[in-house]
Amino acid sequence: MNKTININLGGYFFHIDETAYQKLRRYLDAISRSLSDDPQGKNEIISDIETRISELLSEKITDARQVVNEQDINDIIKIMGEPEDYAENEEGYAETKSTYQRRTNTSKKLFRDSDDRFISGVASGIAHYFDVDVVWIRIAFILTTVFTGIGIIGYIVLWIVTPEAKTTADKLQMEGEKVTIDNIEKKIRQEFNSMKETIEDGANNVKKKVNDGFQKNGKKAKSGFQDFLDTLGKIIVAFFNVIGKFIGVIIIITSAVVLVSLIIALFSVGSFEILGYGDEFINFPTFIYDSLIPYWILAIALLVLIGFPFLILFVLGLRILSNNVKQFSKTTSFTLLGIWIVALFLLIFAGLEIGTSKAYDGNKIETSELTLQNTDTLNLKMINDDALFYRSNLRRSTSREIVTDNGIKKAYSNYIKVDVEKSNSDAISIKVRKVSEGRNTKHAKENAENIEYNYTLEGNDLTLNAFFLSKLKHRFSDETVYVTVYLPENKVIYFDNTTRNFLYAIYDLDGMYDSDMANHHFIMTNEGLDCTDCIEKIEEVDEGNLDD
Repeated sequence: MNKTININLGGYFFHIDETAYQKLRRYLDAISRSLSDDPQGKNEIISDIETRISELLSEKITDARQVVNEQDINDIIKIMGEPEDYAENEEGYAETKSTYQRRTNTSKKLFRDSDDRFISGVASGIAHYFDVDVVWIRIAFILTTVFTGIGIIGYIVLWIVTPEAKTTADKLQMEGEKVTIDNIEKKIRQEFNSMKETIEDGANNVKKKVNDGFQKNGKKAKSGFQDFLDTLGKIIVAFFNVIGKFIGVIIIITSAVVLVSLIIALFSVGSFEILGYGDEFINFPTFIYDSLIPYWILAIALLVLIGFPFLILFVLGLRILSNNVKQFSKTTSFTLLGIWIVALFLLIFAGLEIGTSKAYDGNKIETSELTLQNTDTLNLKMINDDALFYRSNLRRSTSREIVTDNGIKKAYSNYIKVDVEKSNSDAISIKVRKVSEGRNTKHAKENAENIEYNYTLEGNDLTLNAFFLSKLKHRFSDETVYVTVYLPENKVIYFDNTTRNFLYAIYDLDGMYDSDMANHHFIMTNEGLDCTDCIEKIEEVDEGNLDD
């Protein structure tokens, strides 16, 4: 049994057996010796190599109690490469000096490039991932922000969920390079050369400006104008820092209010649902009722869709105010993004479902003959069931209500249109046409057949229900009931005052408004309805009698 050793490698702690430890140490020593002739960036190279090895070991060792064995070290060496391989490539690399060519690799990872950033390096990271010029990515963000507003939201989300390429290994993976000893060394050497050139250029520029300044102004270190510019610059920087903090506070307050409201709404929905009062207190959108998915799931999806972006904004506001606030971990970020995408697809599915469920119209027509007693006058009335739903005024409306009929929740509507036309026979008849919607013709017709509407005839009194009932899920459907009374010639009809708001497009010889026909008698002539007790008609009759 080998003895185990606890080591700290690249900031990670591992349990490793003695044999594997010795092999790892020899491997790192060999790498160090291979870099001894060129000490430039040696410590950083070794640090990045150790960090990469610890990352590879962390992927293999999923349990903290698991011990790293010799085979694990062999696998790592196979991936990273032998120091001898690096030494063979050294000569070829020296010939190219600071030239660094990218090699194609399909295992790219998305990072934020902080070395080429305008704000946070999101655009540069995306450009590396898709191998395009960063200018086009930035233009795309600007255009989507100006025209749709989505660009800024997407940028903020990517800023939070995308990790920054901090280590050399991260930068290699961002550019699609294999994380080997050779590539790590080349990348660091390139960065050193680039930094050296930048420093040299900066030093030359400073030297030139100083010489020019001495030539123009003698031995003055700064002019009064330069002091003014420096002071003005400090004021501007301080001002924008204050503005940034103020914006952070606004973001935090706004996000917090929205999140608290959504949480209260979520618990309210749940409480009302448990108590059985959800339908009475909450008016859900149309698709909530008509969807095959339970509406409580869709309600949660709606809250997630709205709440998660504000949660991200809340964390962003905290990070603006304090650098100590950490961003979401990669696991948390992708988990939240996954849940948000699922919620989005659920709502899209429900929306498409409701769209298809209203694609077709269906009709159900019922016709019956009416037999009057004792007189030729038909009295037309409308009545409501106050025990079902109380209305002080009988009025046609497109609004729908939720009622309970024999213990079953149903949709209540009074969108009824009443018309009177001339009959083609000597009999009085009534036609009730029910209209509904569905995902196909058959489904729409079935929905129309399920509409509950009644009327009664007692003596000469035809009483129409001022309402109809349908399934609860059709509460927001455009369901309508058309009632047409067919009256033979020379028959009289009286419109009770209760019909005032339900009469629709009735043709009469006097050109009266539909609502004005209530409380009057009309006789059916060959040309249409003619009022017999309107004031104008009575005055005309009286004037004719006086002329006689």
